Amino acid sequence: MGRAFEYRRAAKEKRWDKMSKVFPKLAKSITMAAKEGGDDPALNPRLRTAIQNAKAQNMPKDNIEAAIKRASGKDAASYTEIVYEGKGPHGVLVVIECATDNTTRTIANIKSYFNKAGGALVPTGSLEFLFDRKAVFQFELKDEIDTEELELELIDAGLEVIQIHEGTAYAYGDYKDFGSLSQAFEEKGIDVNKANLQRIPNAPVEFSENQLEEIDKLLDKIEDDDDIQAVFTNIA
Repeated sequence: MGRAFEYRRAAKEKRWDKMSKVFPKLAKSITMAAKEGGDDPALNPRLRTAIQNAKAQNMPKDNIEAAIKRASGKDAASYTEIVYEGKGPHGVLVVIECATDNTTRTIANIKSYFNKAGGALVPTGSLEFLFDRKAVFQFELKDEIDTEELELELIDAGLEVIQIHEGTAYAYGDYKDFGSLSQAFEEKGIDVNKANLQRIPNAPVEFSENQLEEIDKLLDKIEDDDDIQAVFTNIA
């Protein structure tokens, strides 16, 4: 996947980390996972991963527990997970993953963001072939971990490659192998800091600094929306 792949990954993480409403989005992920598979992390891999990611963002324990309890409450919202796709300023491609209790509100807001930026939504599925869906696992590279040996051991679980960046390891596999890779890391006793599904552009595009400023205005608007869980682009 090479150096460009690494930079795209780093850029995506930087964008996720600067989102203004990280905790509510993480809480929503926890609540959805608990509602779908139960409130015991030991028996619910999706919940375990959501909690893992929340801890990696320093989300307080009380917030995590409250999000889990919310799933069994009488007034617990039922969220619909939906993907929207669009073309923004300068032809940038955008894929948006949402979790919403009101799809009418969500689609209206997203359309508004694109329209004001001179872009437009496209039919869902139009951009699917332009992105590779990957399961991504981040963990600290400790002295006792031999990454070459680990790559060989995890091939059967779906691992494609491990990349190292500033002492942190990033393991990539096909999105369908997320579950098997999660289990494999647990069995190996490797503490994964973050684990998620990402959409990696297979033909990333370079934009000028001025173009990126316009594009970022749209992306900031989208990411600040409470219904948005993740945003992916074809920016190199």
